[in-house]
Amino acid sequence: MITNYLKISSMDKKIHFVKMHGLGNDYIYVDTEFNTIPDPSKASIAWSKPHTGIGSDGLILIGRSPEADFTMRIINADGLEGQMCGNASRCLGKYVYERGLTRKTTISMLTRAGIKMLYLDVDDNDKVRSVAVDLMEPVLEDSSQFLQDGEPLPEGVFVSIGNPNYVIFVDDVEAIDLAKVGPELEFHSRFPQRCNIEFAQVISPNEIRMRVWERGSGITMACGTGACATLVAAALTGRTKRKATINMDGGSLEIEWRESDNHIYMRGPATEVFEGDIELPC
Repeated sequence: MITNYLKISSMDKKIHFVKMHGLGNDYIYVDTEFNTIPDPSKASIAWSKPHTGIGSDGLILIGRSPEADFTMRIINADGLEGQMCGNASRCLGKYVYERGLTRKTTISMLTRAGIKMLYLDVDDNDKVRSVAVDLMEPVLEDSSQFLQDGEPLPEGVFVSIGNPNYVIFVDDVEAIDLAKVGPELEFHSRFPQRCNIEFAQVISPNEIRMRVWERGSGITMACGTGACATLVAAALTGRTKRKATINMDGGSLEIEWRESDNHIYMRGPATEVFEGDIELPC
């Protein structure tokens, strides 16, 4: 009798997840319609650990809302909730379409940074090849995320894509000690909500090499909002055109800052790695 009770209790704690990545920026995806996570921050910290958990840059909670087709909550690997993630947005589009949660190829998604639109490119086998995300208009001045006065920063451009990004242009991006300077800048006093830090090297008017330190996750292989912020910063400073390829450690994204509506559009792949069940952390 006791054994049966223990088995039932253990099963009650099981959460079904899918691990996905966008250019190596990997998250654990959970549909909250069917899974309840009482403490998402605690779960993200435990599950994101590479040796004792699943291993990821954080946790994505997929939900429903009267305001949009789906909702997306982003809990970074350190437990901090984020406003927006471009790579996770593309993966969410693939997740909900290929699991039959929608038949739409144009999907609205509610985030802490507002409603974003996903445009799915589906092949003849009904699989999502790529996803384009409308990240709306960039914000260049936001006193809640970037303080004009304070300790000096390396020369760069602040761009909010729903979340704060600081883009620093360098001659050789590979020479940057990202593990050292990344955390120093993420927690800089000028960034009251902390910040994503991008180091960018312009290759041509249509191509940029970028590396990123993400707020709450550290060094990641790619950052969708960071790629968008980099393109905006480069175009603003006359380094590139308003459309360019951003090459990151995990691969490349096509970014366009359209003059017609001032919106930023990002297109790239989404990849499912595996799925399974895991217990909630004690």
